[in-house]
Amino acid sequence: MKVAARAHVPPFAVMEILAAANARRAAGEHVLNLCAGEPSTGASDVVRQRAVELLTSGDLGYTESLGAPGLRAAIAAHYGDTYGVDVDPARVAVTTGSSGGFMLAFLAAFDVGDRVALARPGYPAYANILTALGCEVVDLACGPEQRYQPTVAQLEALDEPVEGLVVASPANPTGTMIEPAELAALAAWCGEHGVRLVSDEIYHGITYADAGGTAPETATAARYLATGAVVVNSFSKYWAMTGWRLGWLVLPDDLVGPVDALAGNVALCPPALAQHAGVAAFSPDGMAAARANVERYADSRRLLLDRLPDLGWDPVAPADGAFYLYGDVSATGLDAVTYCARLLDEAGVAITPGTDFDPVGGGSWVRLSFASSAAVVAEAAERIVAWQRGL
Repeated sequence: MKVAARAHVPPFAVMEILAAANARRAAGEHVLNLCAGEPSTGASDVVRQRAVELLTSGDLGYTESLGAPGLRAAIAAHYGDTYGVDVDPARVAVTTGSSGGFMLAFLAAFDVGDRVALARPGYPAYANILTALGCEVVDLACGPEQRYQPTVAQLEALDEPVEGLVVASPANPTGTMIEPAELAALAAWCGEHGVRLVSDEIYHGITYADAGGTAPETATAARYLATGAVVVNSFSKYWAMTGWRLGWLVLPDDLVGPVDALAGNVALCPPALAQHAGVAAFSPDGMAAARANVERYADSRRLLLDRLPDLGWDPVAPADGAFYLYGDVSATGLDAVTYCARLLDEAGVAITPGTDFDPVGGGSWVRLSFASSAAVVAEAAERIVAWQRGL
């Protein structure tokens, strides 16, 4: 029987490494799993308690395709509270994680054959979903000169026009951010050229201040809906609700109806339990728990940066936000895939090769997630340093 050509996209390697690490754990090995971008704390107590209440007495039937009105209102209010941006709840579409949000946004915004620009290195699912939908992915090679983020100059230099641009700030795997003025410039350029800007903001709230400084300012593309911009966000990272599969879109007027129709046909609605419990994430207790998680990540980040001379990873992308350290391991003499395979086999530490995020230049880079506790990250760093000395 025929298998659709669109199904032949590369697998997400981090999930294969995660499976290998879990198999070793099941066999009794002490594996430190730093390959997935998954906060170790899980959902806050207030969200869990609300879920318990809903399971015993709540209405868990279908919600509207675009999400429960109470959650959409809470998300809209979050933009006013956090960014000073007035968002109409009618523009909010609750989705099955940010992954479901990307699928709906790409389906609504792009046709087969459309060219969509992406930063490289970047999250591989952008390219894989777009490829499966018949779009042409246009790589923008973003290195230290661009702080690993796309620029207007790169867009201006393209030989052929594009119909879309996907950005992420803070970014996966680099953790780098787009400054507010640069995001404004990108949004303006996209609006002037009829290019759909899709802004991945799932790591918003997770930013760090270096010693004596302040955390970099976080800007949202929800400020630029009039240019046609789309915002994608999620409860998975800042609120540590990965398995709840709950995300959202903030949409410009022209995409609200199409996304509503697509959502109703694709999944009817996101999981009702997650939606109703998710409202509690915006409560004072829910927000306090999220901030406390960021403080834990900051401790782990600081520990890793202090160990960089011992690790010998060079260069390392500036980890402004998110919870990843993305560094070059070529000084070890191993390529990234071999490095990660041997590190898991010989030291019991699971991290991800850069080839997952940059198929062109990622062969010497690795990504380590420091979303675990500082104690786990400290032990992992010690194991890595000791293992590298034996190479």
